[in-house]
Amino acid sequence: MESTHLGWRALARRQWPLACALLFLIGTEAFAVDTWWQLPGSLVLGGLAVLAPRRPFDAALAAATALLASSVLLRAANVPPTVPLVSGTTLSEAAAVMATVAIVVRQGTVRRVLVGTAALVAAVVATAAIRPSYWDRYYRDLDYTGPSTTGQLIAGTVLLTLSIGTGLYFRARDRERATLMRSEVAAAQHAERMALARELHDVVAHYVTGIVVHAQAAQAVPGAERDVLPLIARSGNEALTAMRRLVGTLRGSETDAPAATSDLADDVRQVVAQSGQPVRLSLDLPSVVPPALGRSVLRLVQESLTNTRKHAGGVTGVDVSVSVVSDVVHVVVTDDGRAPKSAPVGGSGGFGLVGMRERVELLGGRFSAGPRESGGWEVRAELPVAEEP
Repeated sequence: MESTHLGWRALARRQWPLACALLFLIGTEAFAVDTWWQLPGSLVLGGLAVLAPRRPFDAALAAATALLASSVLLRAANVPPTVPLVSGTTLSEAAAVMATVAIVVRQGTVRRVLVGTAALVAAVVATAAIRPSYWDRYYRDLDYTGPSTTGQLIAGTVLLTLSIGTGLYFRARDRERATLMRSEVAAAQHAERMALARELHDVVAHYVTGIVVHAQAAQAVPGAERDVLPLIARSGNEALTAMRRLVGTLRGSETDAPAATSDLADDVRQVVAQSGQPVRLSLDLPSVVPPALGRSVLRLVQESLTNTRKHAGGVTGVDVSVSVVSDVVHVVVTDDGRAPKSAPVGGSGGFGLVGMRERVELLGGRFSAGPRESGGWEVRAELPVAEEP
């Protein structure tokens, strides 16, 4: 369950409250006397806690090592830390350790959770034995040696329980979210399959109707077989090609997919015009494109423009290119917008890309979508014009 692919922007959005809280605690501790020796260790622990979602287990081991190294440094300088919270750790160090434990529990495997948590707990316990005693240094005259061992154990157990409980809560929430996401993706794929099946069914019905009409004409007109049979054979081959692309046989409800005519270029122009966006259109299409393929091209263009309208901000131009090169239809839609800072009004299922990919792959093509290095978003699809019989 451990995730090491969290991007830096996503990490910043998730971890900035923790970073601010730790910086505040470290800053308040910096005003105490003789705190410069503990400052490097506190900063390293805080940084590891903030970066922990990228590599939770490694962060836990590094935090335990940093805590021990900081303790050795304080012992070498014979400088006690500021008021310890648990064992020999300060408030900022304890908070960083708690955050790291919660993140490891949330994202790590069971084995790594046990090892990482045990390493951190052992490092915290060792601080009491390694670091100079704050209470002996500043409270010797009052004959006070600090909280009792029982009190320390109770406080440590409570804080550890809070950390593990927080991690388990977020772990359960992540699991529910992943389950919901999988079911919604499956539903989106099923809906796209049904839409594609309906469209291909209609195309095949068109070819079969033509075959029946030509066959009846051959029966009614003596000697017409020589002219009609090639037409029947061609229609049959075209119907078989479309049938190979049919994955299911169930028909769903009517969708808002654009209607295709015999002129794909004109259909694309209408979809672009209806989008209401500043589109620069480039078309290089033959006069005849298979109807099933034409409908898929229109669906790709329409869905890409819809995604641009919903999710891209500050768009000044959208480039739509549809061309045929070497019996492959190339569909490229790019924009110069920026990602929104918040979810679109009304929410978004986020499954338009799933449906487009499903459609393209069912038709034997290739699909890619993602941000461009120069900014904006790009959708690219390649669809074969026809399959081998």
